[in-house]
Amino acid sequence: MIRRFRALPLRSRLALLVAAAVAVAVAAVSVACWLLAREQLRDELDRSLQSISVNEGYLAATARSCTDQERRLPPTVGPLIAYVQIVQPDGSRCVAPGAKAVKVQEGDLEVAQQLRSEVLHDGVTDSGQAVRVFTHTDPDTGYTYSVSRPLAEIDSSLNRLALLLLVVAGIGVLGAGAAGMWVARTGLKPVDDLTDTVEHVARTEDLTVRIPADGDDEIARLSRSFNAMTAALESSQERQAQLIADAGHELRTPLTSLRTNIELLARSEETGRAIPPDDRKALLASVKAQMTELAALIGDLQELARPDTGQATKVEVVGLHKIAQSAVDRARLRGPELRISTELAPWYVRADAAALERAIVNVLDNAVKFSPPRGAVEITLDRGTLTVRDHGPGIPADELPYVFDRFWRSPTARQLPGSGLGLSIVARTVQQCGGEVTLRAADGGGTLAVVKLPGAPTPPPDAP
Repeated sequence: MIRRFRALPLRSRLALLVAAAVAVAVAAVSVACWLLAREQLRDELDRSLQSISVNEGYLAATARSCTDQERRLPPTVGPLIAYVQIVQPDGSRCVAPGAKAVKVQEGDLEVAQQLRSEVLHDGVTDSGQAVRVFTHTDPDTGYTYSVSRPLAEIDSSLNRLALLLLVVAGIGVLGAGAAGMWVARTGLKPVDDLTDTVEHVARTEDLTVRIPADGDDEIARLSRSFNAMTAALESSQERQAQLIADAGHELRTPLTSLRTNIELLARSEETGRAIPPDDRKALLASVKAQMTELAALIGDLQELARPDTGQATKVEVVGLHKIAQSAVDRARLRGPELRISTELAPWYVRADAAALERAIVNVLDNAVKFSPPRGAVEITLDRGTLTVRDHGPGIPADELPYVFDRFWRSPTARQLPGSGLGLSIVARTVQQCGGEVTLRAADGGGTLAVVKLPGAPTPPPDAP
């Protein structure tokens, strides 16, 4: 049953739940109403019995006739509205004319034996008719009277009330089911729109579709979340397409040059025409440089292709000053003619050591690459702020907003080696470490790169 219910559409389940809830409520109210009416009718019947026992004059005549030897019963005074009988202490009874004999119960005997003053209970006649009985002793005559009326008087009213409540309950449940279906259809209309949109996106891969999100309810929040998700997917898809296009463009140049050089070498071998030693040496050097450039570009692409989860993959406590010193040593090998000065104060951060070193190396590579011959590069680290200052041509102000974009290269630097991915990797790595990186023009010329990372001057106690 539960499986079948869960297999129904959501709107059908909501309609059934609403109808079931209304049915339970209506049933509870109907039962309470029937029970209340029953108690009210029984109370009214009890009061009428007590009133009859006091006001009907023929009760005394019945008592006198029961004491005669012939036990003659008097004629009924007025219309018969109750069954009357006198109960003797020995359990015998004297029934009034026109009345039905009611079986004497233990409570009636207790009243006749002066053990109780009165009793009110359900009883039954000799013919099996259900009655309500009121038995009491008349203080004037000393006789015990038992007055009863048929319960059918109230049972018929209760049956009619039950039938009426059943009809009303049925109409209410049907109306609740219809209302529940309407409410479910109306309330789930935005969900249907969302479902249609999701199916459209899955079928066509069209991420430009948006759902109207009016209001502040849960459906509107869900619609806005879906719109934000599709916008993020669309942006990611565009960035992916742009990355592939840019990567293809960047790879085309070195591959074309490499293929040309290799074809020259292969043609020389096939034709037997030797290439002059100097030209051959330059050709091989060019092939080696292009292979190095391709390897660096592929490495950068692999780095950027990793999922951007917002945090480093292998986080540990590392000394930023030590990583910076290692990067400086590598920079000195690439620019031996440059004057590189350092002032590195201890600073410990939580980061992926390999990724962070690669990012700092990229920053220093830019400083080395754009520094003039025998130029100077100043590197300082003070309370988590790493600054790298070169004395090169600098970056024009209109180009600064684009320096961290993938494959972006300044028009004045396109003749220099590089893929345009280095600073993108720097920005991504620093953001994963919770820091920030900026590039700006330095006073007096050159470029100033600033990397800020959160940390402490001493390693934490839990550091390895």
